[in-house]
Amino acid sequence: MANSLGLYLHIPFCRSKCDYCDFYSLAGREARMDDYQRALLQHLAESAPLAKHNVVNSIYIGGGTPTWYGEKRLVELLKGIKKRFRVDKGAEVTVEANPDSVDLRMLRTLRRMGVNRISMGMQSGCDRELAAVHRPHTYAQLVAAVEAVRGAKIRNLNLDLIYGLPGQTEESWRESVEKAIALQPEHLSCYGLTVEEGTPLALRVQRGEALPDDDAQANCYLWLVQRLAQEGYEQYEISNFAKTGCQSRHNLKYWMGRPYMGIGAAAHSDFGGCRYSFVRDLEGYISGVLEGGQVIAESEQIQPRERGSEYLMLQLRTTHGIEEWEYRRRFYMNFDAIAAKLAEYEHRGWAACTGRRWHFTPEGFLISNRLIGEILELQEAATLKDTLEKIREQRIHREE
Repeated sequence: MANSLGLYLHIPFCRSKCDYCDFYSLAGREARMDDYQRALLQHLAESAPLAKHNVVNSIYIGGGTPTWYGEKRLVELLKGIKKRFRVDKGAEVTVEANPDSVDLRMLRTLRRMGVNRISMGMQSGCDRELAAVHRPHTYAQLVAAVEAVRGAKIRNLNLDLIYGLPGQTEESWRESVEKAIALQPEHLSCYGLTVEEGTPLALRVQRGEALPDDDAQANCYLWLVQRLAQEGYEQYEISNFAKTGCQSRHNLKYWMGRPYMGIGAAAHSDFGGCRYSFVRDLEGYISGVLEGGQVIAESEQIQPRERGSEYLMLQLRTTHGIEEWEYRRRFYMNFDAIAAKLAEYEHRGWAACTGRRWHFTPEGFLISNRLIGEILELQEAATLKDTLEKIREQRIHREE
């Protein structure tokens, strides 16, 4: 869709903070929800004129735990979006949820407001593993929440899973995956546990707690890819799998370099040729919006060369991958060294070329950070070589 736009709203409130979480989310701050709501609504009204030529075809309310924020506030936000923005009738509208913070009545209300996709934090099908990272729900609550989603006639459900949790074994991971499959979600997002600096989990690891090692995580991932394919889930990104037609339209905007606008504390945007983010501070965001202060934390105009790097970095996360002449046409940059490197990866079983598009294999996805880093280094070297060649040609021309 021409001039399509993704709209993201960040809700930074949670019932409790999980030990591994590094997202901007806060527990015990319910007293600030009403003022945050006022700030969000005002920020939406101020931002909408910037997107008057765009049609919003995906809305994503994330967090935090948006369903902990409350049904009434979510309805008010959705009404505010529809009033201020041009929203496509077929827009994908996603709300993130935890199993302990939804019920049938809330979900029916959200469905009437146009919510047609729920992304739910399952993480594990084992109560012991959930408790180990202080998840605020049980597996039984998850099953009840999925039943409520279906009872509300929401037909696109994503479940999040994590492999590498404390105390998790390859066997218990497989059991969790089988439990997820049995619930018949349209989409699964499956992430390897990352120990983020400053989190309670990082402190536990520093104190000597052991986690499943890299080999165990790799085994979990490779088995997952094969098992989900057997059930008709197509892998379209490193961690994301979907039934046909159920890929996340909103998340694809991030990976394919399409425009999106973020609203809320710590929200990021890539819109109008500019990438910017808002302050990662609840009080600073509220006061900045309501009192006319500074809420932008970072802002930069994106140059074509940097877009070329983003193309490589983001699209190599997807099974759609990259294509030589698409790269050359869009960014006027040399692809020869990259092609040679990808051919080397193909020989090692890390990449494949389907049609004319290069993409990583599951084995390549496992080490994609390293592989993408090597490709970006090649791009930087090629760019420097081209620049020096142009300078040399200009010098020769002047001397003549």
